[in-house]
Order: sequence, then C-alpha cells, then structure tokens
Amino acid sequence: MATPMDTSSELTVQREYPSSAFLNSTAVAVTDGNGLLYILPIREAGDSEPIGIFTLRTGGKVDAPFKLHHIHRVSPTRAVLMLSSRYYPSDRRKPSTSTTESNSSAEFDIWAVKIDLLSLRPGSEPREFDILWHRRGEDVPMYTYFVEQVNAFLILGGSTYFDPDANVAPVKPYEPSADEIAPIPRPNENLDSTAMITDVNDANKPVKPPPYSWTQTSDAVTVAFPLPSNTPKNKIKVLFTTQALTLHIDSYPLDDSANDVPLPHYSAKLLWDTVNTTSCFWTWDREGERAYGLLTLHMEKRNEGTRWMQVFAASATSVGDDGQDVEVPETVDPSELYLIRESLEKYTAALRTGEDASGLGLGRGVPSLVEGEMDEEADSAVGRRAFVTWVEMEGKTPDWIPKTGKEAGWEEESIKILSTPMPGSRSGLGDLQLIIRHDVDGPVFSLVPSNTPPNLGWKHTSTYYALAFVLASKQDTRFTYHLPNRGVFAFEGGSMRDRGANVYIYRPPAKAKDVSAKQSVLQVDDGSGGALLGVGCVNVKGGRDGEVILVCLTEGELVLIRGV
Repeated sequence: MATPMDTSSELTVQREYPSSAFLNSTAVAVTDGNGLLYILPIREAGDSEPIGIFTLRTGGKVDAPFKLHHIHRVSPTRAVLMLSSRYYPSDRRKPSTSTTESNSSAEFDIWAVKIDLLSLRPGSEPREFDILWHRRGEDVPMYTYFVEQVNAFLILGGSTYFDPDANVAPVKPYEPSADEIAPIPRPNENLDSTAMITDVNDANKPVKPPPYSWTQTSDAVTVAFPLPSNTPKNKIKVLFTTQALTLHIDSYPLDDSANDVPLPHYSAKLLWDTVNTTSCFWTWDREGERAYGLLTLHMEKRNEGTRWMQVFAASATSVGDDGQDVEVPETVDPSELYLIRESLEKYTAALRTGEDASGLGLGRGVPSLVEGEMDEEADSAVGRRAFVTWVEMEGKTPDWIPKTGKEAGWEEESIKILSTPMPGSRSGLGDLQLIIRHDVDGPVFSLVPSNTPPNLGWKHTSTYYALAFVLASKQDTRFTYHLPNRGVFAFEGGSMRDRGANVYIYRPPAKAKDVSAKQSVLQVDDGSGGALLGVGCVNVKGGRDGEVILVCLTEGELVLIRGV
C-alpha cells in the first residue's frame, strides 16, 4: 500500500506526550502535549478545576509543545520546573531528510522556569512562565534532578547542553562513521598482516604472548605468570604492599631460545587499586613434565566490589617492546589459565622451527561454554550513550566542573547508561544512583560525599553482574529503571506481540561477594490494554519505609503493581 508523503516545505510542529509530576501532596502539574501546563488540586471525588494555567514562549515563530521532567520546591511559596521542547528555527524550514544530516538536524531546548505558588487561584487566565535559564542539546534528557548539596541541576542526556545565548557555542567534535574507524597500530605492529612483528628485521617471527594472564572476582584478583618449570621456589621473591607489588625471579631461562620470553621483574609496581596485604599469597605450580609452570598471585581487594580495569596502574602505557606496561585483557574464565603453558610451549617451539604461531596468546579469553553463543552486535546495542551536565540554579556552569584533560569526567566523556532511577521514586542523596554498562555487567555508581570540591563524587558502590548480557536478550524492552536496594525493572513495550507486556525484575546481590542474585517476571498487561506508554511509582502512605506502588500506563488501562 502506498505511503503518504509530506512534500510541503512548511515545518510541522509535533505534539508532545502529556506528562505530569506532583507539585506537593495536594496538587499536581500536568502538561497537555499542546503547549499548556495545568496546576490541578488533588480531590478525593469529583472534577478538579485548574488553579493555574501556563504557557512557554520558546522563541521564534513557533511556541513548541513541551514536556515536564522535574519539579523542585525551592521554598514553601516557590517551585522550579524543568521542561524540554523541540527547537524550531525561526525560518521554519523543514530539516533535511538526507542520511548525512538527519542525525544533526533535531535539537532540543531545556528550560528552568519558576512558579509563584501564592499566585495560584481558580479561574486564572493562561500566563507565561518566568524563565530562569535556557540550554540546548541534541537529545531529550533521560533523567533530571536537583541536588541541593551543590545547588545545581543534574541533567543526564544523549548530549551535553550548552547555553544558546552565549557568544561562542561549543564546537561538536567530529564523529567518524564506522567505515572511517581504523585501529591505531602499536610499536612494531603490522596491521596488514595476521601477526605482530616483534623484530622489525625479521617479519617471520610469531606473536609474542602477553607477560601474564589475570582474572578477578568481586573481592579478589588472580594473576598468573609463566615461568620455566625448573625455576627453584627459593629464587622467587614476592612482596605485597597496600598499593604496590614487588616480584623478582633470580633464575636462568631454559635455554638460549627462550630469551624471548623474559622473566617478570617488578619493583614496587603500583597496582590498579589497593589490596589487603594480610590476605594476599602466592603459589608455584612447577609442572615438571612441561616446559613452563605457573606462578599465581592471589590478592584480596581492599575495596570489595570494585572492578579493576587492569592489574597495574600503568598498564597500556608502554611505548617500547619491554613488555612491562603492555595492556593485558582480563581472562573471562579462570579455567582458561591452563592454556598459558600450551601457548608458551608452542611459541618457543615456533621460534626454534620457524613455524607460524600467530593468533596464539595466554588463553582464548572466552570459556568454552560461551563459544558460539556470543552476539557482539546485540551486546553492543545495550545501553544508551549519555553525558552528565550540571547547571546551577542561576543558570551558570559550576566552577568545580573540570573543563578538559585527565580530570574531565562524565561531563566530557560519554557513558553507557543501562538504568536510571524510577520516575517518582524518593531520591535522597544516598538514593541517587546510575547503573552504567561495563562489559556484560552493570556497576552501580552513587553520588556520595567526597573530600574534593564540590564535596560530592560518583563512587562505585555495587554491581549487577551480567545485567547488560540479560538485557541484550530482551527484544521489546521499552523502559529500564531501578529502585535503590530493590532491583532493576525492565518493562516490555507490549507492541511486538499480542500477549501483552511483562516486567523483568533483577534483584541486587544479597551480599557484596555474591556473583548471582534472584530474578523474576511479572505480567503487566495481557494485551487488552495496548502498548505500554509510561511507568512511574508513588510512595505508599502509611506503608513501611521505601514501600512503593508501580504505576504502569497502557493505551487503555492504568495498571498498579505493589509488593515489589
């Protein structure tokens, strides 16, 4: 069937979905999706008459409809509302539909407006909002909140939000397409061949294995070094300190051909994070029938639940071929460590015979049970790209935000968001958490007090193991929110099947050392109510602390879920 096509050059203003938020326990603010906001008193029975009607002047020839994101009560008589609207240029030209311009054509305005609560009364005529400040970005915010400790708004969205009235707008960095992205070669690496050249004068040499292999759990890190099996135990010197590792091997290699596999030598080498020295130990598995044995270091994390990116703080900074600071990926399964011996023996044999041993390494990095089951394309699509923007109540950018350089955080570098707080949930400072994506896991970062300005900072407090992996298996996920200490809730949209929508609940681990947790599934709707349009929660009056009721709005029904 032919699809109608709009060929006019006039820009069409799109409506917004209606939105609402509680102003206090007796009134609610509601937008109609057409550019009006109503303040309605909450009554136990009968109709509610608006006690205030407001419009937003967005500039230009078009006053765009807006969406309500957040309400902050500054005082008993004044409230500040966070709104967003589509930006329509004053010339009202329709944006280009070409592939190269479609991603950059749409922009969105963020508005902070205030309402004088003493001016609210029945029968009021529509009036314009009093605008405090205005920002603009390339995406609608996915989460907003006012943090009283720093007197600033936190805006989480798919882009940063700049001041359009400033003299100089930020220059958007160029983002290459997938066809333009190419890996950066490391020293003496030939990306056109299948093997890394370890000697520029000898292109036939095979790939040199990494100097060690490592894996981790929530509370420990295990590092395995290959050593010649004839190494005496009394020649191995290991010293653990809280922040560093010293490892010396006073021995000789197997033969002259093994000189290409150097013995480990670390002197007060800084670790990625701190360890408990009283619980650290090492073992030497000689395996005399093989050419190589394993020196295994077991280190207990001082910050339990923190995920290490590397073993050493200086990893991935090596600019030479000394192998001291090369990047070594984590081995997924500790059972893969046995491949170290096989790979090293094949490597040293290849050096003697000239056989091509390219593609080998210290373990394959993927356990055999996972082989053939990984869908990298589906896994990479999990999570939403996001930036953090801070705006003070007066509209200025806080002075404590790092502009550029190593100190720049989520304000300049994007993160992958898996879950944001449930709309309507009680968000004290201790409950302000974001769940981001790291590999297949979902580490939880909480905004907690710190010793550096502004005396607040993001800290990794817990982890939902394999959360990104399980979310990747859901094809109809519409909303993903979490309640602190209660779990992550992934809601299906209910539009892909006639069976309705479900909510998948992933509980946090009962203990910090646990790597598994409970999960459950509940039916939201059997399909008769239509697609799921929105989700939120309300606190139970007179209920126990933190007890909430989930409110799910479908096209034809309002579904309440309690006891979660």
